[in-house]
Amino acid sequence: MYRAGLCVLAALALAGCVETTSVPSSTAPAAVSRATGPGLSVADFRQVVSRVEPVAERECRTRTTGANCDFKIVVENDPSAPANAWQTLDNAGRPVLTFTVALIAEVQNTDELAFVMGHEAAHHISGHIARSQEKALTGALLGGVLIAAMGGDANAISSAQDIGATVGARSYSKNYELEADQLGTVIAYRAGYNPVRGAEYFTRIPDPGDRFLGSHPPNAQRIETVRRTMATL
Repeated sequence: MYRAGLCVLAALALAGCVETTSVPSSTAPAAVSRATGPGLSVADFRQVVSRVEPVAERECRTRTTGANCDFKIVVENDPSAPANAWQTLDNAGRPVLTFTVALIAEVQNTDELAFVMGHEAAHHISGHIARSQEKALTGALLGGVLIAAMGGDANAISSAQDIGATVGARSYSKNYELEADQLGTVIAYRAGYNPVRGAEYFTRIPDPGDRFLGSHPPNAQRIETVRRTMATL
């Protein structure tokens, strides 16, 4: 198939707030214990999971047809992993939401954790992994065909496929993040949390700005999306 493009497609098996190469691990209460600070206890983490998970599964069943809505929420217990959360699928197609201990330590309250959890669940409900892979494949095909038509050799075609896959995926990634923020707001709210307070997490992380083909929208735009969504609930 498309060797260079395959690397991009493999990376797109993950969907979430931050790009990552970590692999989901099993749920690790000990890791949560190490991560929690003065403002968040192990009990808090478990409570958020117990309240957000059933709401996310209900929204999944309501909004999709034939999707696997049995969410598995796990902790990546590698202490060196950066603050991060992401959604992926296991080998059976079950949606997995993974949180690093650094992210759990970074959130300041359960509203922030619930919002992040709802956001990651929303990526699955919205089908963002499949949609990103489809855009990447289309970009790889177009890039390869264009260079081949121009007489490029195998290396040039492979490079064009890689670039095309990246451009194809990144062209919509900001929209996917905003979609996940919108639905994540609904999930967190219906689980009994305050998404506006939860979105304050964006005020403490680096702002990606509005870079061309950047993977994430500006933090201010994400906060505004949460506020607008809340105004409709």
